[in-house]
Amino acid sequence: MSQSLKLGALSLLLLSSLTVAMPASFADGGTTHTITGKSVVAGVLSFLVWPGIGQAVNSNPGDKVVTHAVIGLFPPFRFWSGYDALVRRTGGYWHGRI
Repeated sequence: MSQSLKLGALSLLLLSSLTVAMPASFADGGTTHTITGKSVVAGVLSFLVWPGIGQAVNSNPGDKVVTHAVIGLFPPFRFWSGYDALVRRTGGYWHGRI
């Protein structure tokens, strides 16, 4: 099997397993809204580029954007931040910052 096919299959498996696990574990503590084209772009930016960018695109308060950007130094937080931006979650833990 070629290297690119293995990488693609692994990426698809990882993405699908995260999609199944995220809503139950990350939706607590905040209010979610409908997913729109803008929120999909925000989620991708927050996951691939840097956490916090997606929150800025979704017009979240500045303290939430800064908190996501700083905690984004820890790689696992990118998944949470990307999901948070995708569903346009407001509020949350730590006075609405996470």
